[in-house]
Amino acid sequence: MSAGASKTTITLLVADDNPLVRDLIVRGLEGACEVAIAADGADALLRVIDDPPDAILCDYKMPGLDGRQLFEKLRGREATRHIPFLFMASRADIEERLRPMVDGVEEFITKPFFIKDLVRVTKKVLDRLHLEKLQKHASRPGVIQGRLEEMSMIDLLQSLEMGQKSCRLVVKNQADRGELYFASGQCRDARMGALEGDEAVYKVILWTAGDFEIDFNAANGSTRTTTTRNTTGLLMEAMRLMDEASRDAVNAP
Repeated sequence: MSAGASKTTITLLVADDNPLVRDLIVRGLEGACEVAIAADGADALLRVIDDPPDAILCDYKMPGLDGRQLFEKLRGREATRHIPFLFMASRADIEERLRPMVDGVEEFITKPFFIKDLVRVTKKVLDRLHLEKLQKHASRPGVIQGRLEEMSMIDLLQSLEMGQKSCRLVVKNQADRGELYFASGQCRDARMGALEGDEAVYKVILWTAGDFEIDFNAANGSTRTTTTRNTTGLLMEAMRLMDEASRDAVNAP
């Protein structure tokens, strides 16, 4: 991990004995976090003890100290027991060796996998950790502020849902302003100008620049329910609409 990393930078240790896989993962996660690599379980153990990361993405089958042994050794130390783990393993290993016995793992990623799928799953965990870290270091208790250039609307909504957060999310893009209210990770109410509900969500999700503020103290600021889908449903429909608009633009004469 870099000594120059800011207090709110998310650090991920990737432990895999296959250098090609390590390189692909590092490239896929470029810009999403600060990545360190370990060539095997023993190397990972030393690195984590020396400089604990925010999360660990680990292959199960590695020579010497395998992924499960690494997990158990780190869980046995107070300083490292709470580090989130993501395991890469075959379906058989997950079902027979890992899932029944390993408690506290964030995600199991089935091998073989497409890098884009691994990055998507890993990034959801990293985004949630990023929000938690921002909250911990916030200048105002219970309030997180940031820029959409650093954390997109899709990332924000996924993180709030995954973390089951209750809050008010305010986003600003030049003169436009949107307000979204969440209860246990579900977007219940949304407003943007004259728009409200699903249509307001679809509008603000398009914003790629601007500021956001998450206020956990204002979770009960709205008693209305204007949305008709859960957060995942809103995200899926928004992405479908974006794809449709992109295709229309390409096919336009």
